[in-house]
Amino acid sequence: MKIRIPAENSYPTLKIRMLRTLQQVRAALSMLRPEEVRKMAERPVSFGLVAADDWAYTEIENFLLPDRMPRRLRLERAGQVHRAGDRDAPENVDIVLHQSGLRDGVLAFDPEDPDQAIREILEQHDDLALALARQFPCFRKPVVEDLIQSVSRENGLFAITTALPNVVPNLIELPWIFGEFASDTVFLTANQIRMAFAIAAASGCQIGLAHQKTEIASLVVGAFGWRALARELAGKIPLGEGLIPKGAIAYAATYLVGKGLEHFYHANVPYTPEQRVNTYKQALERGKSMLRLVSPARPAESAEPAESAQ
Repeated sequence: MKIRIPAENSYPTLKIRMLRTLQQVRAALSMLRPEEVRKMAERPVSFGLVAADDWAYTEIENFLLPDRMPRRLRLERAGQVHRAGDRDAPENVDIVLHQSGLRDGVLAFDPEDPDQAIREILEQHDDLALALARQFPCFRKPVVEDLIQSVSRENGLFAITTALPNVVPNLIELPWIFGEFASDTVFLTANQIRMAFAIAAASGCQIGLAHQKTEIASLVVGAFGWRALARELAGKIPLGEGLIPKGAIAYAATYLVGKGLEHFYHANVPYTPEQRVNTYKQALERGKSMLRLVSPARPAESAEPAESAQ
């Protein structure tokens, strides 16, 4: 598919998108408090199950509470999953999940396509995503992947935003940005730390600086290396053309951090050097493709086709 570089008249749309990115900074700050992340993740989520027979109930329960869960934890979570008609079932639950085929227009579990139930539940209950991932393993991978993608996009867009004084109106209109972030490096690193807290929470691990000292320290040290690389590349490219490399590096570095943490919390070992290189290269290309769609073009190039996107 051919992608055309946005023309000059696309600047208002870009401006709105960039401003929205800046407005998300304050929301991101609240997530730097690990106790808030912990509170969101440990908020109990209750399920009400509706099925025609005991076999169907068991299938749904095994979907939510697989045998690979530690026995103690599985028994604890079982108290949050209730069959319709159980005497101890609460009057209200957070999510009602039906056996597939019983009714139309409801959340349903199909054993042939369990991923559909996961997608629909997360779409309808996105406010419970972190808690669902921590408490029920089937939600963990999609929630963590969405976290990584979301924070990587934020960092990529933010890196471009801070280099576009002609797109963002006089930054005096956004005085809080200078009060809370002396540079984009501070924001990008803070956002990665927020992501680290959230990934640990979603992965069922302990959350906070005391429990994640090694991970947080590596983020802070690594930030200066990524920043230097972005500056070096941007400085060697003609004015305006260095925006995409700068944003793509922020995107790729954040994505690598997120995938590395996901792997560490799952396998209890860090990425190998080869895994790090491959993940970064793939993320860098993905970041370039994404940022080409939102960064402004020089007028002379506005009508020229860009490279084919994958």
